[in-house]
Amino acid sequence: MIEYRDVSVLRGGNAILDSVTLRIGKGERVAYLGRSGAGKTTALKVINGLIAPSTGDVIVDGTSIAQHALPSLRRRIGYVLQQPALFPHRNVLDNIATVPRLLGWEDERIRAEAERLLEQLELPAATFGARFPRMLSGGQQQRVAIARSLAMRPSVMLFDEVTSALDPETVKEVLITIRDLVHDGLTCVLVTHEMGFAREVAEHVYFTDDGGIVEHGKPAQLFAHPEHARTKAFLDQIL
Repeated sequence: MIEYRDVSVLRGGNAILDSVTLRIGKGERVAYLGRSGAGKTTALKVINGLIAPSTGDVIVDGTSIAQHALPSLRRRIGYVLQQPALFPHRNVLDNIATVPRLLGWEDERIRAEAERLLEQLELPAATFGARFPRMLSGGQQQRVAIARSLAMRPSVMLFDEVTSALDPETVKEVLITIRDLVHDGLTCVLVTHEMGFAREVAEHVYFTDDGGIVEHGKPAQLFAHPEHARTKAFLDQIL
């Protein structure tokens, strides 16, 4: 579903990504780990064309991002950020309806899909649909942001440290939401510092440092028996 082919991203002479090559299969769940500033967010942004590679290419479902029309590409890729970034002047249902309206869906279909997603994420529309973001907890806002990304029925979901701005009490509810989603068969790439979560949901884990892939493998192998000294040092600090 996603393939990086020797991808580098250069900024001011520095390599934010440095010759990254990896493949993510359809329906695969991948965790992307590393220190702050290691290039994890950049690695996500090149997938949906927010950042163009300086060298190399990214292939999404068989087509180079350089050849994709970006609006068409982004309709197939859900992207949930560290901050929910909901529209403050729109209620929950209208936030979720944003992209389907742009796609020309009929109002009845939009509402049915929004209500279905809210039910799935345990925020029933009868209770939460008319609320505005300021009336929601941080965890509830993040779940609405996830619903908004799912509303366009993407084939790929990108999660970028979606719990980093949450208090500890609400982290669990968002992680449970994501865990349930990834087991529905979506292709998912998760940037996270939640190591227990990465071990539980990911089928494959990549550890990056200085913009490059240092080590990768199955979670059980990488977490218990890292082969590279940089991977071990990173895990020793946070586990």
